[in-house]
Amino acid sequence: MDVERLDEILSALESRRIAVVGDYFLDKYLDADPSLVEPSLETGLDAHQVCRVRCFAGVAGTVINNLAALGIGQLHAIGAIGDDGEGYDLRKELSALRCSTNELLSFDELMTPTYLKPRDMTDPSLAGEHSRYDTKNRRPTPTIVVDAVVEAMDRLLSDVDAVIIADQVEEAECGIVTSAFRQALADRALQHSNVIFWADSRRFISKFRNVIIKPNQFEAVGHANPLPGEQVDLDRLKKAVVDLRATNASPVFVTMGEQGMFVSDPTPEHVFGVQVPEPLDTTGAGDSTTAGVVAALSAGASNTEAALIGNLVASITIQQLATTGTATPDQVRQRLALWHEQQA
Repeated sequence: MDVERLDEILSALESRRIAVVGDYFLDKYLDADPSLVEPSLETGLDAHQVCRVRCFAGVAGTVINNLAALGIGQLHAIGAIGDDGEGYDLRKELSALRCSTNELLSFDELMTPTYLKPRDMTDPSLAGEHSRYDTKNRRPTPTIVVDAVVEAMDRLLSDVDAVIIADQVEEAECGIVTSAFRQALADRALQHSNVIFWADSRRFISKFRNVIIKPNQFEAVGHANPLPGEQVDLDRLKKAVVDLRATNASPVFVTMGEQGMFVSDPTPEHVFGVQVPEPLDTTGAGDSTTAGVVAALSAGASNTEAALIGNLVASITIQQLATTGTATPDQVRQRLALWHEQQA
């Protein structure tokens, strides 16, 4: 890809319309000053003093954040959250990203999933993070909620270019993307062939049909417990991609960390990544990859072109520490130059 082709793709993003459906979490950072720690008079335990609270839209919201940074013209959030304070904060953050929350539905029987992240505000590195506290819905999602989210998606399908499915919850049937939702999604993908459907799943990527899927290299070959630094042999990965493509009946994009991506269509191909120096923070890297690829596909990029743009975006976001980073079009252009240098 040359600069002119990249500019052509990036310039089309402001006219694109993308909906993100699935699990929306609130990322809530509590920035504490260690010099102000005082003992609790009641328990004697340390009372950490929070000097700043930072909220961000997480998981599906992280994808929205990255799409907004890339300049997508219309963004829609589709999902279900609690009718609570965390839900208020989540909607506020999404609205600040120019994202419509009309189809982000509230239910009294749900909690808004939240990652509460206390941290040392004097240490911006990963070492400054304290233990995290997670709030999730741990019971099966009521049928009435799933049906309402499917109906919300149906209301938008004629008005969007792409739908991204963000399936984060690892407990079966406890997130928005249940087995019933996946069946509805497979049906909609066949009915709306002009819409790009893309699924990213923490645990259930093999259960999707008729939509583009994004497993990582270990998920693609069924390797559940990879060792640090381990890589899947490319010949083995190529065979797995061909098999997944046949089963899924739609293209497959396999992420490989710093090695880039393996793409199934039109023929299996390795699209190299960008090598960047440490320190790195890979939090949200998969979401930024998804945003980059789908944004590019919606703008008319080929699968391999979109994979490269996804690699460029991820290489930028992982260099942003203690936050889920984003990439702007100008940063993507600069990173393409570095990629060309490394491929020379």
